[in-house]
Amino acid sequence: MNEEISSDSDNESMTLRKTEEEAEELEETAQEKKLRLAKLYLEQLKQQEEEKAEVRAFEEDQVAGRLKEDVLEQRGRLQKSVAKEIQAPTLADIRVLRGHQLSITCLVITPDDSAVFSAAKDCTIIKWSMESGRRLHVIPRAKKGAEGQPPGHSSHILCMAISSDGKYLASGDRSKLILIWEAESCRHLCTFTGHRDAVSGLAFRKGTHQLYSTSHDRSVKVWNVAENSYVETLFGHQDAVAALDALSRECCVTAGGRDGTVRVWKIPEESQLVFYGHQGSIDCVQLINEEHMVSGADDGSVALWGLSKKRPLALQREAHGLRGELGLEQPFWVSSVAALLNTDLVATGSHSSCVRLWQCGEGFRKLDHLFDIPLVSFINSLKFSSTGDFLVAGVGQEHRLGRWWRIKEARNSLCVIPLRRVPVSPAAGS
Repeated sequence: MNEEISSDSDNESMTLRKTEEEAEELEETAQEKKLRLAKLYLEQLKQQEEEKAEVRAFEEDQVAGRLKEDVLEQRGRLQKSVAKEIQAPTLADIRVLRGHQLSITCLVITPDDSAVFSAAKDCTIIKWSMESGRRLHVIPRAKKGAEGQPPGHSSHILCMAISSDGKYLASGDRSKLILIWEAESCRHLCTFTGHRDAVSGLAFRKGTHQLYSTSHDRSVKVWNVAENSYVETLFGHQDAVAALDALSRECCVTAGGRDGTVRVWKIPEESQLVFYGHQGSIDCVQLINEEHMVSGADDGSVALWGLSKKRPLALQREAHGLRGELGLEQPFWVSSVAALLNTDLVATGSHSSCVRLWQCGEGFRKLDHLFDIPLVSFINSLKFSSTGDFLVAGVGQEHRLGRWWRIKEARNSLCVIPLRRVPVSPAAGS
């Protein structure tokens, strides 16, 4: 009985509250309603503005980050940390592309990473599709003295370069010639003559059609490919120059072979910076960014350099270990180096049955070994794709510059090595 009375009283109180609310609504004047809705509208606007401000702040942070990267890149100090994220590939992951009869000596990757050009001691150039692995074009060997034949090389091709817009391909050989090709169609455009010995290094200045070349004649030459013209010659090396590289600035870097120097050439000033550090013949060099570079020598050492110091910032001796009998050990020659542009990732090649990947320490003052990729052969050329998704190795039975040894079980081929990344957590990276 009491429960029924309680229930009835609850219903009465609810009815009373509803009546009061309805009465309040009825009592609200038109002016008060407008004021209430205006306040509600202002609250919504305030909330929307706060949300927009958060989005703007996020975008500004993103833009600021990109601007900071651009400034660092222009100053040559950008060093993105990617090395620790790279996973060691398995042998099954590596794609092998075969087409050359003799050892591959050099390779270049197109700027969009869609194709690779390889050249070899068999005097041929092959353009490969990275998607299918098929040959897109073959530039055959040219026979010496034969007239009316398609243009090509008749001696060992030692170096190649491709312009940053992917328009021009340049190739240099032991017969002192530089041949210029249309990269898309592989059509021969012109031939540059002027070097007095084998052409050993080529590089286009980024964003231009200015071509730098170097040779065993100890000189560095500058060409304008778009205008099919010679610009100037620079001298300074005391021995045959082995390699050359360039980026955006109007300068290039050379590996001086047995003169034991790495040199940076300032083209407009016609001056050079000279760097010392290796004990043997410096056979390969590549820029990491505008201010830093990596080089390798036949004394087995790999060096990291900065333009502000004449000595290496870091020097890794016996980078690929030792070979030979006990007591007569000699270091494996470093025959190729590559750097993923503006990062801390470097690769080196030798005939030690592997490609070795390294991480550059903070400020390029240290070189830490990451892992090895097994490849039984002479690693004559290495190039990272622009995205860093893969590394291409040009390999063969012989060293690109001579026939000191021969690895019979090696295959003259291109090896495409995928580089998968696993993000490293801050805790794991510390």
